Amino acid sequence: MAPIIVTGASGSMGRIAAKELAQEGVPVILACRNLERGRKLMDEILAVVPDARLELLQLDLESEAGVRSFVDALQGRPLAGIFNNAGTMCRRYSLAPDGREKTMTVNFFMPALLTRLLLPQFEPGARIVNMVSLSLKFSSLSLGDLNVGEKDFGQIRTYAKSKLALLLWTVALARHYPQFRVNVADPGIVDSKMIRMDRWFDPLTDILFRPFANTPEKGVRPALAALHSAESLRYFVGRRSPEIPAKYLRNPLAEQLWDHLNRSR
Repeated sequence: MAPIIVTGASGSMGRIAAKELAQEGVPVILACRNLERGRKLMDEILAVVPDARLELLQLDLESEAGVRSFVDALQGRPLAGIFNNAGTMCRRYSLAPDGREKTMTVNFFMPALLTRLLLPQFEPGARIVNMVSLSLKFSSLSLGDLNVGEKDFGQIRTYAKSKLALLLWTVALARHYPQFRVNVADPGIVDSKMIRMDRWFDPLTDILFRPFANTPEKGVRPALAALHSAESLRYFVGRRSPEIPAKYLRNPLAEQLWDHLNRSR
């Protein structure tokens, strides 16, 4: 059986996804930036599933070199799929090593590059699940928005645009590769480090807001459902899996993003 890759496997939702897949007997590649945390996760899973088939590989989504190093380590091996779970929401404007804004790099450019580079290794029927966010519903996007400058940056705004870009690119991916099961998953608002804004009102929101956020266990459920689905172009959220809304399916930017990234390959 070919393995499934879980990016950001040592994070709050990634670790749950990896553990549940392992319990089902699925081989899992734990793609982690921090190998020490990855090794702790391996020990944690093996304590529950002694015969789990796990492999730990370093994946740095801040740079193209990190992505290509990860792909090289797989040496053309067959894959059953990928769960692009890793993400970030930077408080301040900062650049990744390749010169792009970091949030857009980690959440869109590098997951798209990683998936594109691995396409020849995916088996027929492979599952590709990209993690999006409800924030994208309140966002808009143009190709120019991909080049985030300091004046354009906003913590939530840039995060939402990065997830909208990933959703639209996923639409194009599913159409170009119908032999794969390509879907997106929305975890809702999850009680994790991601929603900490590092601002003066954090203590207040911890009291008034955080208790109503989804647990990581609940937040990852849509992604796990997507990984098991035989369908494609579905938006998994909560217990539902409607078709990706028509306004995204019809958006010409999906193909424009596809072409843009292929030209910059």
